[in-house]
Amino acid sequence: MVDIIILILAYLIGAIPFALVVGKIGYGIDIRQHGSGNLGGTNTFRTLGVKAGLIVTICDILKGTLAASLSVIFASEIHPLLAGAVAVVGHVYPVFAKFRGGKAVATSGGVLLFVSPLLFVIMLFCFFLFLFLTKYVSLSSMLTAVVATTYSIVLGDLPLIIAVSLLSAFVIFKHRTNIGRIINKTEPKITWLNLKKKHIN
Repeated sequence: MVDIIILILAYLIGAIPFALVVGKIGYGIDIRQHGSGNLGGTNTFRTLGVKAGLIVTICDILKGTLAASLSVIFASEIHPLLAGAVAVVGHVYPVFAKFRGGKAVATSGGVLLFVSPLLFVIMLFCFFLFLFLTKYVSLSSMLTAVVATTYSIVLGDLPLIIAVSLLSAFVIFKHRTNIGRIINKTEPKITWLNLKKKHIN
């Protein structure tokens, strides 16, 4: 029974749509009606600015970390990666937002922050390096997922390999439309100098 409760809690934690909450409470808008319509950090950055983007991204990361820690909190034998993976599903398909959520990047990172802090640091470094080189958030996210998978294979931890591979595949799958736009050169690049809050009409 405890294990079932943990998995339900993990999903519900992951399903909290912080981008929607921050947009409505802090700015009086439904972020799903702006930008890409995605309930994630990137769309929040582009639509509402740096402050809102940071809040949403950090919250999305921490909900993955919290979900992964539930097995420890409740002294359960459920692997933290399993609870974390369920939270990622909740983030992508949130019951609180009509199952229309984010793209799994930040929450997946939060899960790995709990399970393997070193891997999280490596991912964070690689993400910003790729972002600096390519200016594409989506491409940087996918390349970072590949790095994470490679690292887990080198480490030789089977549960980590399986979980990271699945999470990475999920991240890439959710970015499939971005891949087409990158190929067609229609994917928007990050604007390093224009980080001020945008005005919503």
